[in-house]
Amino acid sequence: MKKVLLSAVLALAATGLVAQSTSTTTTTMTNGKNGKPLPSPRMLTTGQVGKAKIDIDYGAPSVKGRNVFFDVVKQDKIWRTGANEATGFKTSGALMVGSLHVPAGSYTLYTMPTADGWWLVVNKQTGQWGLTYDEKQDLGRVKLTSSTLPSSQEVFSISIEKIKGNHAELHIKWDKTDLSTPIMAH
Repeated sequence: MKKVLLSAVLALAATGLVAQSTSTTTTTMTNGKNGKPLPSPRMLTTGQVGKAKIDIDYGAPSVKGRNVFFDVVKQDKIWRTGANEATGFKTSGALMVGSLHVPAGSYTLYTMPTADGWWLVVNKQTGQWGLTYDEKQDLGRVKLTSSTLPSSQEVFSISIEKIKGNHAELHIKWDKTDLSTPIMAH
């Protein structure tokens, strides 16, 4: 009986470890050609939500003493959601991002602050410079939840958090702002 119980506990622990390993996100930084960090380095965030592997490739600017939501990000204007090249979003499986159905594929993410709040824009055009935006290529827009971080975050980041099975949250953080939306894998 003890062997059966021990086997069951070990099996549950192993299952928990497997589930935990798919619930992590990894962010890596790309340096410049000379090996030194770029002023706004390219970052890659990867995560697994359900069976969908998600990659988010973005430029990570720093606050550098600026009022980023006045000097960099303008109300009612599309923002590249990072720096330099457009922010890439790739999913190996279909997702619900907020209320938007996103089929497996590659996309570009933009954001837009408005008087009514923040919007995440999922755009079908890929590979462009960050300021190149064609509204006709929008897959759709999702209202983001905005909250205040307890302390200022100097370097911009995009992360996949609170992963549990087929559910997670996409977070965009910079300065004192945390924008988020739920993600669900189909």
